[in-house]
Amino acid sequence: MSSSFLSRRVMLAGMGVAMMAPYGVAHADGQVLRIGIIAGEDEDVWRVVAENAAKEGLTLKIIPFSDYNAPNEALAEHELDANAFQHGPFLEAQNKAKNFHIVPVGNTYLSPIGLYSRRWKSVAELPNKAVIGVPNDPTNEGRALLLLQKLGLIKVAEDAGLVPTALDITENPRQISVKEMDAGMVGRALPDMDAAVVNTDWANKAGIDLQKERIAQEAPQNNPYVCFIAVNETDKNAPWVSKLVSAFQQDNVKQALAQAFHGAVVPGWS
Repeated sequence: MSSSFLSRRVMLAGMGVAMMAPYGVAHADGQVLRIGIIAGEDEDVWRVVAENAAKEGLTLKIIPFSDYNAPNEALAEHELDANAFQHGPFLEAQNKAKNFHIVPVGNTYLSPIGLYSRRWKSVAELPNKAVIGVPNDPTNEGRALLLLQKLGLIKVAEDAGLVPTALDITENPRQISVKEMDAGMVGRALPDMDAAVVNTDWANKAGIDLQKERIAQEAPQNNPYVCFIAVNETDKNAPWVSKLVSAFQQDNVKQALAQAFHGAVVPGWS
């Protein structure tokens, strides 16, 4: 299947620096669903999901993107049937800012955000005036600062909720320097800083050793950042939705997640 169904604007946003063609597993009489994901490890996982879906009569065409805004734009314009890449705070911000009507329909996995360092072996070793990088987009910066608060390094204003920024830091006894950077760059800049809070996918892309260089990570219990499959609100009760969710929430997908992410993510369903 060609990617010509994508508008030029969304197609270019989704391509990044490389041409990424749709792929999928076909079922002879299956309904075709276009699923937007982020390029990388998720592609290996969704190959397994596509195989599961084919057994239920669904043909999945997987569309990899390299830009976090493009999958929701494409879904809102009905150039995708579903996407799977985001957590609740991110979707809430997108719906509000862009008047999307996108809803979650089934959990996929939790990718705990982590604090990494190549200079120090533990949080306790971080020196006063340490430079710590954080992503600069609203939801991930807030997530990073809340992790630093949980670790006792800073305190942020309670009324900032899940989206505090560096301006909401109310206490900083160790004079930590918080360096706001693009989410895709903060991991690559790790050698130049004392530590950095990095999303798992970007940590992988930056060549960070998720086991040896991670000195802390957020807890999975009651975590609001579980990722999910999302659809337009008008499709949430469509018969194919439950089949799609079921195709993901399988034991072989748990195995694919463990293999693709080297144990760095947690399945979002029991």
